[in-house]
Amino acid sequence: MGWQGEGLELAAPEVELERLLRGAYPDARGRFGPFGGRFVPETLWGAITRLESVAKAALVDPAFIAELSHQQRVWVGRPTPLMRAENLSRAWKADVWLKREDLAHTGAHKINNALGQALMAKRLGVSRIIAETGAGQHGVATAAVCARLGFPCRVYMGAKDVERQQPNVQRMKWFGAEVIAVTSGEATLRSAIDEALREWVSDPMGTHYLLGSAVGPHPFPWLVRTFQSVIGRESREQMVSATGAGALPDAVFSCVGGGSNAIGMFHGFLGDRSVQIFGAEAGGTGDAPGLHSATMAQGRPGVLHGSYSLLIQDAGGQVGKTSSISAGLDYPGVGPEHSFLHAIGRVKYVPVRDSAALDAVREMCRLEGILPAMEPSHAVAAAKAWCEANPGRRVLINLCGRGDKDMPILMRNL
Repeated sequence: MGWQGEGLELAAPEVELERLLRGAYPDARGRFGPFGGRFVPETLWGAITRLESVAKAALVDPAFIAELSHQQRVWVGRPTPLMRAENLSRAWKADVWLKREDLAHTGAHKINNALGQALMAKRLGVSRIIAETGAGQHGVATAAVCARLGFPCRVYMGAKDVERQQPNVQRMKWFGAEVIAVTSGEATLRSAIDEALREWVSDPMGTHYLLGSAVGPHPFPWLVRTFQSVIGRESREQMVSATGAGALPDAVFSCVGGGSNAIGMFHGFLGDRSVQIFGAEAGGTGDAPGLHSATMAQGRPGVLHGSYSLLIQDAGGQVGKTSSISAGLDYPGVGPEHSFLHAIGRVKYVPVRDSAALDAVREMCRLEGILPAMEPSHAVAAAKAWCEANPGRRVLINLCGRGDKDMPILMRNL
């Protein structure tokens, strides 16, 4: 098979997967096959290349790794637990396990990357940090780590998301962050990233843009994946330990918007050919344009926010409108490594309707006493559907965030 893109073609899937697993991707240009790269204005080139250089040095520096590990343990609360969902297992006639990233400090996986990049910002010598956020969890994580490390912090958030994620807006402010409501465009995550990039251009060397998802120009997709891969490493080790015989899950599920929690979980299992891997994206309320955020199902290759990846586009090739009950999945693009994994067939991406995600929230609450965020509820719904078709199998779900932030949405819809 091959995937045509900018004159590049992927080799056979197994060959490409081996290249990824041995560290050949991203390549020197920041590409995963044809996907990725750096499409940035000249004013950002110095900051981007400096970040790549400092990151590569830090990630092999024992002092940096020791500080990161220390903060993960005493402040973030790692390792997060792996839990067998006994009641869901009985209800679904399956063996269901949850990776409890919702129990990490600030309530989601976003703290993993925020902490790593903020420690990197100290080495960069910048004076301030900016960030974007959709569901608010990345904004909260960035605000919290900036408070801990002493950085001034500004967070851009779409006005639509400010309205539907008020609990997280207040948390960011309590941590000392300045929250800027973005009213341009669709006033969601895409607009927030647009504005954060514009500000970074105005002060590229004195400011670090702490990008929260596995999107954007290289080295961000690689850097975010590196800090989030702790999820997959822990999950694999915990699963082998917990199952006695060392049995791995038959299938792994994570939600995918930009894709940070998913790429972190998936990297723990990409080399295990017996493990099926699924990404659950936002199917919204229908298949028609503007009713969903199902980038893998309906996207085409294009450039957005400095990276070449799959992208929801209209008939004229412009970025298309999206919709999702989940603010964190309401994004028209996806990380380039996800596009690569989709192209070689290692990960299957499935759209999940808003209604199914809401049903998953209700079931998780009533059977397990856990209130999940709307984002991972898409993964829960996808896992349930798979278990119904594959009874008796073992599944692992990345419960990447808790649902406190979604109370306004849930009170309107449940």
